[in-house]
Amino acid sequence: MNKWDIDQVPSQRGKIAIVTGANNGLGYETALGLAKKDVEVILACRNLQKAEEAKSKIVNEYPKAQIKCMEIDVSSLREVREFANQFQRQYTKLDLLINNAGIMMSPYKVTEDGFENQLATNYIGHFALTGLLLPLLTGTPSSRIVTLSSLSYKWAEIQFDDLHAKKGYSRRKAYGQSKRACLMFAFELQRRLSRAGYDTLSVAAHPGLSKTNLDQYFPSLIRPLGSLFLQSAKKGVLPILYASLEKDIKGGEFIGPDGFQQMRGYPIKVEADEYAKDKEVAERLWKASEEMTNAFHLRE
Repeated sequence: MNKWDIDQVPSQRGKIAIVTGANNGLGYETALGLAKKDVEVILACRNLQKAEEAKSKIVNEYPKAQIKCMEIDVSSLREVREFANQFQRQYTKLDLLINNAGIMMSPYKVTEDGFENQLATNYIGHFALTGLLLPLLTGTPSSRIVTLSSLSYKWAEIQFDDLHAKKGYSRRKAYGQSKRACLMFAFELQRRLSRAGYDTLSVAAHPGLSKTNLDQYFPSLIRPLGSLFLQSAKKGVLPILYASLEKDIKGGEFIGPDGFQQMRGYPIKVEADEYAKDKEVAERLWKASEEMTNAFHLRE
């Protein structure tokens, strides 16, 4: 069986992509991979200076790259709306939205909107961003939305009675819940897009165990061990690029590595657990997300 290689993908000139959290780690590697395929890439980042540094690195590696930096903190609904409005003033199409930005196992924090920070950053902000940009996406033929999940989705189910961990906070469970929410959102969005008759695809992807800056909140004794068993971000990005560019992708699919327990390897289509496919739970999560954001108006 041939292993997928981005080199086999032809130029994607003329396409436009947004990658959130694109200044480092998987987001940076995603932006670089797309830029090398001649996609115009918007680095949607919280820190514009770091975004500009990432842009310089990409252009240095691929001088023909078309890169633009735009500011967004996905943990803030106000900034998500400002970004969406600004983007729609400047662009009339959007081929790819990569919902990548994230934090992992961070200390307890409540955002300006009153949300638990990991859920806000990893999931709620991306739910809102996708909803606000959906008119552009559905108006662009064969567009795709790729939402990043993680193997850690198995750490938690959706705690509807305490979504924002006000009754007690576990960094691990809060992260797991946020990544499960991302996965269930990707599946439910595809169901709704299909019912509405759109050809826009919603796909989920996870990088396996990859070495990125997400380990910044890990104990200092554990962090050095990561390099012993984690694959590089350059390898971890392959499922994301596969989900974004491969021709045989269908909406509602989940892409991850092909190695032992999906921890590392080359990208393939993988299965989620039964809870992640539960349509009733997904609809309940969708309804709660709409109430939190008032950002999604998908006509069906």
